Amino acid sequence: MSSDISRITRALEFACRKHVHQRRKGEHGEPYVNHLAEVAHLVAEATGGNDANLVIAALLHDCVEDQGVTRDEIGAVFGDDVAGLVMEVTDDKQIPKHLRKLAQVEHAARISARARVLKIADKTANLRSIQHSPPAWPAGRKRRYFAWAQAVVAGARGSNPAIDAAFDAEVEQAMAAGIAQRGFVWHAGLETEGDD
Repeated sequence: MSSDISRITRALEFACRKHVHQRRKGEHGEPYVNHLAEVAHLVAEATGGNDANLVIAALLHDCVEDQGVTRDEIGAVFGDDVAGLVMEVTDDKQIPKHLRKLAQVEHAARISARARVLKIADKTANLRSIQHSPPAWPAGRKRRYFAWAQAVVAGARGSNPAIDAAFDAEVEQAMAAGIAQRGFVWHAGLETEGDD
């Protein structure tokens, strides 16, 4: 077994243990690890399977934010490169939601090219989930989420055409289905509307 395969499966096992009780918000309540696997697959496809550390970071990208894992813990097990990538896409849950969302929009253009691929893969997977296992959100919140995701990705685009295209395809599907609205522009003030 190659060392990359071993490290990737170790990251999958680590993520499964850390997220064991976490479920997705959609109507099917899928195990959260399904999302992590989808993001990792999107990253692997976009990079032609040539960046094992980025695939590992994709599997671990929500461990700090959602499960209290530390950067040091990730670094000790998977190395500083993986830990750094995870931290580049980790939100600060100490600040209010609308400010976290604004920070993601502003931060996306300043992260590394590799972290941008991960960020866009995460947003792509989230858009798919909203379409295929919709959460019990009002239509307005879904529209806002799609518009917000587009605002985040606008700053992250350009480092990998394959992941950009995957994201764009999900947006187009949502627009065709009436979930997303063409021309609807997100701003932080929308997050205080209270329909969620």
